[in-house]
Order: sequence, then C-alpha cells, then structure tokens
Amino acid sequence: MKDITVDLLKKYEKGFDSERFNEIAMNAVVNNGINKSAVNYGEVRRARHNYSITIETGDITNQKQSGRCWMFAALNLMRIEVMKNLNLKTVELSQSYPLFYDKLEKTNYFLDSIIKTVNEPLEERLVSHLLTDPLCDGGQWDMFVNLVKKYGVVPKDAMPESISSSATRELDRYLTLKLREFAHTIRSSHEKGKSVDELYNMKEEMLNTIYRMLTISLGKPPTEFTYEVSDKNGKFIRIENITPVDFYNKYVGIDLDDYISIINAPTKDKPYGKTFTVDYLGNVVEGREIKYLNLPIDDLKRLAIKQMKDNKPVWFGSDVGQFSTREDGILSTTLFDIDDLYTTTFPLTKEERLNYHESLMTHAMLLTGVNLDDQDLANRWRVENSWGKDVGKDGFYVMTDKWFDEFVYQVVINKKYLSKEQFEMFEQDPIRLHPWDPMGSLAKNK
Repeated sequence: MKDITVDLLKKYEKGFDSERFNEIAMNAVVNNGINKSAVNYGEVRRARHNYSITIETGDITNQKQSGRCWMFAALNLMRIEVMKNLNLKTVELSQSYPLFYDKLEKTNYFLDSIIKTVNEPLEERLVSHLLTDPLCDGGQWDMFVNLVKKYGVVPKDAMPESISSSATRELDRYLTLKLREFAHTIRSSHEKGKSVDELYNMKEEMLNTIYRMLTISLGKPPTEFTYEVSDKNGKFIRIENITPVDFYNKYVGIDLDDYISIINAPTKDKPYGKTFTVDYLGNVVEGREIKYLNLPIDDLKRLAIKQMKDNKPVWFGSDVGQFSTREDGILSTTLFDIDDLYTTTFPLTKEERLNYHESLMTHAMLLTGVNLDDQDLANRWRVENSWGKDVGKDGFYVMTDKWFDEFVYQVVINKKYLSKEQFEMFEQDPIRLHPWDPMGSLAKNK
C-alpha cells in the first residue's frame, strides 16, 4: 500500500498548473457551482416544449416536502377520467387520503415481516433491511393499486392537506421510532417464549397505536362524503353521501387490473422477456404482489407511444436527479459538459450503473406527450411533474430520447397495447429478487 506523498502532490499540482483551462474551470466552478458552470447552452435551446402529441391534464400539483410522487403521478392520471366524466376543467384528488392508509397498511406489512423473521439473527441482512426504512413515503404502482382497490379515492376537499402530509419528516420520524420499538417488542417476546399466534395477537394493539398517531397527524379519513363542484359550463354538481370506493368506480372507472409494470433492467441477472417480483416489498398484506416484465428500452418507448396516441398518459419511474435542471425543466444526458469541465469521462453504462449502485428509480411522474419525427420515432417527451408550477416550464419537464434510454426504468401500460408475445411473457410466474435489489427501489423523490 502506498501513501500520498508530498512529492506526488507537487507532481499533481504541477500538472494542474500546466493547463490554463484548469484555472479557468476552477474559477468558474468555485464561484458558480459545478452544474451551472457546465451548462450546455445549445442543449437548453434545443429542449423545446413543443410536441406532436399532447395530452391535456389538470392544474399542476405539488407534493411539497413529501415523498409521495408515486401517489401524485397515479392520482394525476386518474383525475383525467374524473374531469371527463364530470366535464370539469380541472380537479385534484386527495393525496393525504391514500397517505393515511399507506402508512397504516405498511405498518401491518412491516409487523408481519418482523413476525415472519423472528428466528433470523438480528444482524442478518434481511432483518437489517427491514429495519432500515420501515415506513418511508415511497412506493410502487402496484402498491398504489392495492390502496385504491381497498379504499378508493376522494376529491381533495374531502381530505385536504395537513402540515404533516405536506412535510412528512416529523410524522415519519415518530412512526419509525414506534415501529422499531414494536419490532424489538415482538422479537423479545418471542425469545421469552411467546408463540407466533400470540405475536399476531399483539399486533392488533400496535396497529391501533399507529392508527391513533396517523389520525392525530393527518385527520380522520372520510368513509363517505358529499362532493360539490361547478363544471366547465357553470353547471353546479352535487354528489351526496358517496363512499370513496364508489366514487372511484363511478367517476374514475379505470380497471386497474388492466395496467401492468414494464421495466428496463439491462443486467445479466434479469433476462429480457422474464417477469420479476421483490421479496418483502409491498404495503397491503392481502393485495396483489408487485410484478414487472423486463423488456428492452425500445419496447417501453413503443408501448408508451401507443398508449399516448389513445390520449392516455403513462405513469413512469426514473432517476430524476441525473443530468437534470429544475429551473428549465430539462432531462438530458448532454445538458452539462461535465466531461469537458473536468477533462475526464464518465463511461458507466445503464447496466453498470445499476450494478454499482450509481442509479436506480427514485421518482415517478407522468408522460403526457411526445414529439415524433417523420419515422414515428420519439425525439423528446413531455413530462408532468408534481413539484409545483414554479419548477420547470409551468411544472412540466422536457425529456430527451437519449435520457429516456439511460434513466427511465419503468412504465405502466394497459395490457391491450402489448403484443400477444409480450402478454404471454407477462403471464409467467415471476422470478423472486432480494429485497435490496435495485428493482426494489421505491419512487420517493421530493
């Protein structure tokens, strides 16, 4: 093993000083930061917010200081059906309502997982993984489907935002503290001779504690409500005493069983044409299991375009922090000339980034448009975000096709757009992945 010596440092310094550009780059970065110093102005000019296919949506939403992007994207997709069915210019469905039940269901899922693993040593990777982040805000499409099927949806005024739903850090902190305490209680009780049946009986009171904490923090979720609104023509609408499940069935009406997750994971352990699930990943114990079909990235694009040609947006998951700017709302692999700034290269492929923990899905948004060339191929994509209208161009991002290749990992597609061969692929029994696999990541970017 060799140390970094004084002579070696002098050699490095001499090499640095020998290139005038290094000093120019240093001055720029020290004063302006890395990304601002490396912005590719030409790419900013090319990133036009014009598209050959555009899907009209409601007003831009804002998840604020919470990791509910997966909920916002799903509800923004669903609200379009409410707008059509009630002739509304815009509507917003409550994001606080599913947050309440997601936390409660994740508590139940977590406690079940702790009971299932009581005989595993505490220091084992699986138990450590379960304890790391038992109740985060993040989620997956299939997890949201489970919530909607069980609890339905409500308009925002039926369960408005609270301080704790818009900024979840404090709530997550105390819920997590309680869940780790419960995990300790369960494991300690088992060590003292309690049976598994007795542990499950203990769980009911634990759930009651979490229910009380959630209700105090978020308010009591409605079991029925009255919705009043005026449509585009000024006609007043009153829907009285309707349950959240009935509201979903009548005014959203999407058959959620028709929508499936297609992923692009170009790693050797995940062959294309196979389906996958992730152990210990979920929220509703009795809900449907998370399931992905892994396909080449061009298949994801073709399926997304098919769906949008039918005026249906596409829920998708990506690594939004990579080569993006909030100010201009651009997602582009050539947005920053980092290679030239540092006179080096960053050559990791998508497969290598997944394998070496450099990238994974972090954020869910909606594809609401695409620009197609004369060959019907995409060159840029319209993205509806949930960070408010002051981020990007009035809340929208433009994504280059190359960025889609490198950093989009998942799209949710109606099964009717799949080919017969792709549908048969999806019907396969899934290969089970470890809980810590990159494809087990949750969309939770704030």
